[in-house]
Amino acid sequence: MAIRVVQWATGGVGRAAIEGVVRHPDLELVGCWVHSEAKAGQDVGVLAGGEPIGVVATATEAEALAIEADCVVYAPLIPDEAQVARILRAGRDVVTPVGWVYPEPGRHPDLEAACAEGGSTLHGSGIHPGGITERFPLMISSLVSAATHVRAEEFSDIRSYGAPDVIRHIMAFGATPEEALASPMAGLLTGGFGRAVRMVVDEMGFAAAPDLRTTQDVAVATAPIPSPIGDIQPGQVAARRFQWEALVGETPVVTAAVNWLMGEDDLDGGWTLGEGGERFEVEVTGDPSVLLTFQGLQPERWEDGVDRNPGIVATAMHCVNAIPYVHRAEPGIKTYLDLPLIAGRAAPGLAR
Repeated sequence: MAIRVVQWATGGVGRAAIEGVVRHPDLELVGCWVHSEAKAGQDVGVLAGGEPIGVVATATEAEALAIEADCVVYAPLIPDEAQVARILRAGRDVVTPVGWVYPEPGRHPDLEAACAEGGSTLHGSGIHPGGITERFPLMISSLVSAATHVRAEEFSDIRSYGAPDVIRHIMAFGATPEEALASPMAGLLTGGFGRAVRMVVDEMGFAAAPDLRTTQDVAVATAPIPSPIGDIQPGQVAARRFQWEALVGETPVVTAAVNWLMGEDDLDGGWTLGEGGERFEVEVTGDPSVLLTFQGLQPERWEDGVDRNPGIVATAMHCVNAIPYVHRAEPGIKTYLDLPLIAGRAAPGLAR
């Protein structure tokens, strides 16, 4: 029998997840929760930008939980832990890109209790964090002896991110440097990236201090820069960098970083994406040192990414492909360390 899936929220990740569930041979999309009443009653396939599939969206949590389902792909912009607990208590597994990649032990007793009561499983996934930051560094670290430093870093043209309200009001692009540095963005990101760094520290056995060193930098435009939120004017923030470091003494041993630029032209201080262009890098320094570069997770042109961003799609697929493994797992909060290797599936027409 196919695993019955409800999609929770239809932003960029949610729409991509709908496509992935429909194509996955082991899954069946049976429902969808939407935040907007305007989307309620609409066919979910149409909401995802495709053809009708005969599944209708609801904006009511009670109606969504009443659907006979096995798993929820939980992908709202901001997670609601109490809501996730209700989903788990209803006996639905939850796979999500918005948190719980490596929860701090004892920090989420209600979620643990909800899993036990519902016989359900919670798994945090994604890309960065949720894959690039911890899963792939741990994977390639098995090729290395005497590791001294692990780095996971993103280099992206953020204009391709199709969420203008987030870019302006949360990421604080287009703000003054003072406003951007005082924004809650570093704190919001640290919840995910900090725990991802801690997973690598713990699993590889680094004697790192419990507190991370968190830094952020900004660059401003020197001329108007076209963007999804309108032109970034001279003096307004057009590039941001965040970095999280686990330290042994004063020596960084695990680093996660993001470099988000509004292109490479007209940035103060000569900020660029580097010779490699847009990419994700995973590097483990040791004997031997290994560098892994991910390409294809950013669009060739930023305008293309506004409608369909490969990184957003990959985030959704990392969740969707995890569903069968999560569904077979024992109840509880499960990380990558608790699950077997997760793989995708062959395309329709090529599968056995």
